[in-house]
Amino acid sequence: MVQYSPTRFDASFAALSDATRRGVLEQLGRADASITDLAEKFHMTLTGMKKHVGVLEQAGLVTTQKVGRVRTCRLGLRRLEEEAAWIERHRQLWAARF
Repeated sequence: MVQYSPTRFDASFAALSDATRRGVLEQLGRADASITDLAEKFHMTLTGMKKHVGVLEQAGLVTTQKVGRVRTCRLGLRRLEEEAAWIERHRQLWAARF
């Protein structure tokens, strides 16, 4: 049985539990963006978007870089392979059971 790091999974699933954060990941999958651009796209305040980006950053899903006054966001190096494997394993269990 594969051993998973609970804190890593908790951070990943907590980050992915919010529709805005999933949308941010989708947007960053297309192109890097500043926090200001993301806030405008999602019709929220800069402070609100900074908090969302912070959660994604803590989970390792997003990285940010500040150049001058602009903080640019891009997808992080961390992939979701372990989380996808966990979901697939449970999907197969449920499919077999039902």
